[in-house]
Amino acid sequence: MIHYVRPGETLVQIARDYRIEYLVLLENNPQITNPDLLYIGQPINIPGLPDPSTIPYEIDISINNRTLSLYNNGILVKTYPIAVGRMLFETPTGNFVIVNRAPNPGGPFGTMWLTLSKESYGIHGTDDPSSIGYAVSRGCVRMLNADVEELASIVPNGTAVYIHY
Repeated sequence: MIHYVRPGETLVQIARDYRIEYLVLLENNPQITNPDLLYIGQPINIPGLPDPSTIPYEIDISINNRTLSLYNNGILVKTYPIAVGRMLFETPTGNFVIVNRAPNPGGPFGTMWLTLSKESYGIHGTDDPSSIGYAVSRGCVRMLNADVEELASIVPNGTAVYIHY
C-alpha cells in the first residue's frame, strides 16, 4: 500500500503508525535518499499491506453519532454503536487503515483489537458494555465484543477507516 506523507510526519513516526521496523520501511523505499527530508504528499510504500482500493470494504466512523458503519463496494452493510474518546483523549479524525489484529488482547480491550495506522489507536471490544454510546475511552473506538468479532471476521488488514465528526 502507499501512504502519502502528511504535514509534520517523519519516517520514524510513519514506521510506528504502521507497526513496521524503521529499517524495513527505509529498505522498501529506495527513492528516499534522505529520510530526514520528506515532503507533503510524498508516496511511501508500506510493505505487507494491500492497497485499500483493492479491498471492497470501508469503515466510516462518526464520532458525533457514535456509530461505525461498514460498507461493501459503497453499499451500507451494517451500522454498529460505539464508544469514543472522552475530553482530553479525543478519538483522532482522518483516514487510516487496519494494520493488524489481536484476538483476546486482555484487560479493558475486550475480545478483539484491530490496530489502526495511528500509533496507540485501534478499534476494540470492551469489558464494559454499558460504555457503548458514550465518550469514555482514551481515544480508541470501543465496540461490543460480539460486534468487533463480527467486524474482524469480515474486514481484512488494509481496510480503509475514515473517522470524522
